[in-house]
Amino acid sequence: MSRRFLIQLPVVADDLDIATRVARVIARSLSFHRLVECDEVTVVATDDDPAVSHAAFCPRHLPTGCRCLLRPDHDGPCSRRLPR
Repeated sequence: MSRRFLIQLPVVADDLDIATRVARVIARSLSFHRLVECDEVTVVATDDDPAVSHAAFCPRHLPTGCRCLLRPDHDGPCSRRLPR
């Protein structure tokens, strides 16, 4: 069995929306490596309650079994591609 390692990259933002947007951009920009699991990306508020995390991506699954890569509260159908 191979070992896996988790990289935690602290990035500080003053606003949850900005923090979520930055998390999504970082995850998508690295997802081509197949090392980043975008559906597991979360934002944690260290000052308020570090036990509460906010998903950066929609939690729903597509018929293919993959997770949707849109924001959690998106309108319309789920997708693996960003709307243009």
